[in-house]
Amino acid sequence: MKKNAVVETPWQKVKWWFNFLTTILMNSVIVVLIIIGIMLAFYLVDLIINDAKGVTKPPLYGAYVIVSPSMEPVIHVQDAIVIHRDKEIKIGDVCTYLSKDPRWYGIKITHRIIAIDVDENGKKVYIFKGDANNVQDTLPVYEDQIFGKVIMRIPKIGFIQYFLSQAYGWIIAIVVPCVGLITFDVIKIVKTARMKKRIKRGVKDEE
Repeated sequence: MKKNAVVETPWQKVKWWFNFLTTILMNSVIVVLIIIGIMLAFYLVDLIINDAKGVTKPPLYGAYVIVSPSMEPVIHVQDAIVIHRDKEIKIGDVCTYLSKDPRWYGIKITHRIIAIDVDENGKKVYIFKGDANNVQDTLPVYEDQIFGKVIMRIPKIGFIQYFLSQAYGWIIAIVVPCVGLITFDVIKIVKTARMKKRIKRGVKDEE
């Protein structure tokens, strides 16, 4: 055993793990906020440009939480998806569109394109199907119904969203770690101040 080895007390270990987990949580929140901020900036710039041109388009980027298992096992319930408005949509792409099916009217659905066809008026239509579904979606989808193509999946972020939307979740995830960090800092300051006083007293005693 090394002579200068420092033996950590149980309290120090708990403190270290608490700081470690809190740092990860806070950094994760910061990263998410940065990503949201970047997406919002792109969204606003795109909105201003389209407004100046008098063009109505879906947002450049969008994010949704999946609540249906129709895209299992590629996308799970409570996963979050990020979509991008893309002109180059092809067969095999997973996209989010606005349903006009009377059963699901006005609901945003995220399914895969399995075919591209043309209707009787010569307009391009897209045929969608959920990976876990046995049949294709009832109605064909027109281009102006499509919000965008899925470019990113964030696993189980919906649980975090739900957790943070509750009062107890906000307290546990944000308030408690902040109070804990402040408490640890106050304790550290108090200990440092006491140590300085002891050093000063020792110097005075030697004099």
